[in-house]
Amino acid sequence: MHIQSPLVYPLKSARGVALQEVEVQARGLAGDRRWMVIDEKNRFVSARKIPAMVLIEASMQAGDIALTLSARDQSPASVVVPDAKLPVIEVEVWKSRCPARVADAAANEWISALLNGDYRLVHMADDCLRSVSQEWSRPGDIVSFADGFPLLLIGTASLEDLNRRLSRPVTMANFRPNLVVQTAHAFIEDNWRRVRIGDIEFDVSKPCTRCVLTTVDPNSGMKSVDGEPLATLKTFRKFELGVTFGQNLIPRGVGTLHRGDPLTALL
Repeated sequence: MHIQSPLVYPLKSARGVALQEVEVQARGLAGDRRWMVIDEKNRFVSARKIPAMVLIEASMQAGDIALTLSARDQSPASVVVPDAKLPVIEVEVWKSRCPARVADAAANEWISALLNGDYRLVHMADDCLRSVSQEWSRPGDIVSFADGFPLLLIGTASLEDLNRRLSRPVTMANFRPNLVVQTAHAFIEDNWRRVRIGDIEFDVSKPCTRCVLTTVDPNSGMKSVDGEPLATLKTFRKFELGVTFGQNLIPRGVGTLHRGDPLTALL
């Protein structure tokens, strides 16, 4: 078993970026979900509320410009990391709160115009810490603006199994994983508790519960009228935790992941 190109999502709910290699940090893959859109009450905004967010292209840059955002019918925006001297605000991601810094006025005007509302971009710097749920982690585990865990892994055979049940196949983009593992058996990842990818070990901490975001077409930015693939997942992947597809990981080391790195199940 090996991983395909690792994926990062520089802006929460925007399109993913496939990489040849990426650094693994305590809170996940470098650059993954370190930017987020918030509303006037400092609550996160995602494609669950505004499905067209999945069409935003967010690319990481080097130097003074940290992020370039682009979308249809709107000129690209260059976004800089907020100065570390700026004060932090408290933002909300589901039931957790964490500090973040607000992007400059031009970036906020761009995202507000695109999403047709009063929105702001915020950034999670290294000094802005957000803890993983204590129920599923160790003390000191941290996470980015991801829903709850540093990384999400899905096996290719699991998607193939799902697509055999669907009248209209979907892609991994519907599920927004960081790591896609080439597997021979559907849902084999459900049995893992600890894995090694390349030289880095990870705890497989919790199945990923799925929601309406899976029904948003990553190419059109529209929700499916028939509720698929979530409707079909509910028929055979509904457990006590909810409807699950994929596994959440917490890194137990740092280093670099490469496309093609082998995965070994340790437990």
